[in-house]
Amino acid sequence: MPVASDPDEGTAVAPDADAEVGTDMTAVTSDVVIDPLDRALTERATLIQLCMYAMDRARSAGVVERLSEGLSDIGVSALRPDGTRFDPAHHEAGGITPTDDPALDGVIAETEVLGFADRDRVLRAPVVTVYQLRPQ
Repeated sequence: MPVASDPDEGTAVAPDADAEVGTDMTAVTSDVVIDPLDRALTERATLIQLCMYAMDRARSAGVVERLSEGLSDIGVSALRPDGTRFDPAHHEAGGITPTDDPALDGVIAETEVLGFADRDRVLRAPVVTVYQLRPQ
């Protein structure tokens, strides 16, 4: 370890090892203190976005299942509202499919792109195909 001279004493003094690192364990960047919790939450959000991106592009059902399980373990669920009534406040219409059954009119036929929710907060609305009654 290099030794610095103390100008007042004229003796050699070892530098304080904690002087540069800080003793409170918060990261210091350009005089800005970053709260460890804020950093962890930001990194969590980034990882969730990355997993969503990977699920959208995965060609293997096993990979999709594993990503889905991992997200579920941290409170993020995939939204696949097939068979429920279409609600524009919760779903994005991607297309329609004609039906002759009046009971199916306005019901989601299939999910085109999964939606995701982090506990009660929707991260991305699912894109869905909706049954629409064929004109008589």
